[in-house]
Amino acid sequence: MRTRTTATSPASDVAHRVGQFFFGVGLLLRGFAIYVREPRLMLLGLIPAIVTGLLFLGALVTLAYTSPKLAALLTPFADDWADWLQTLVRVSVIVALLGVAGLVGVLTFTGVTLAIGDPCYERISEWVEDRCGGVANRVEVSWLRSLGWGIADSIRMVAVSVAVGVPLFVAGFLPVVGQTVVPVLGAVLGGWLLALELTGGPFERRGRRLADRRQALGAVRMATLGFGTSVFLAFVIPLGAILFTPAAVAGATLLTRHALNEPVDEA
Repeated sequence: MRTRTTATSPASDVAHRVGQFFFGVGLLLRGFAIYVREPRLMLLGLIPAIVTGLLFLGALVTLAYTSPKLAALLTPFADDWADWLQTLVRVSVIVALLGVAGLVGVLTFTGVTLAIGDPCYERISEWVEDRCGGVANRVEVSWLRSLGWGIADSIRMVAVSVAVGVPLFVAGFLPVVGQTVVPVLGAVLGGWLLALELTGGPFERRGRRLADRRQALGAVRMATLGFGTSVFLAFVIPLGAILFTPAAVAGATLLTRHALNEPVDEA
């Protein structure tokens, strides 16, 4: 017996992908809406983000202050060029430096914040899970084992972010492309990595590691990109990382449930 398949037009396929992308964006908004209903959880989630934010702000200010000297060190070949051309090249280098630093900073900010505030964000994530029907066959992982998994996964994530950041840094020197295509690629790739990072807790609750996350989120790629990209853009807004990290944790819990075909509506 031959199985009948239903053909889909390119237009309907594009519409489906766009719809899934905005469904992912909506998961962040839903996470924010769920999260703000509990003032105590709001305060609990903001404290680790504020601590990390102050540390990263100091690092960013230092980089911005020293960036002209760094740009000069990276472009010694431009020392004898005309002033206008030298300035153009070195300003491009400064923009590229700050852009890559922003990409790596957003990704590492998330990892550091989740590590500092693990008990806080675990509580927020569990609260969201309970409202959506809980977790069947939950796996209890010891604190030491969980810490080991987290460190190993974070090392992999940092390695990937650097591997992504270096080519983007080089591409940032290209006229026009460096100021248009590169930021878009940075947001999309950074969003994917953020989604992987933020869903670590919910997947671990089910006994699943980084490879499982990649596979499950890859099956709902457009929803994952919609969620991750919206988180990335929220994080690059001044104070956005501090204000949205707890909401992103809540939204990532919903994304995990969606990727694993579990209910995402409140029970």
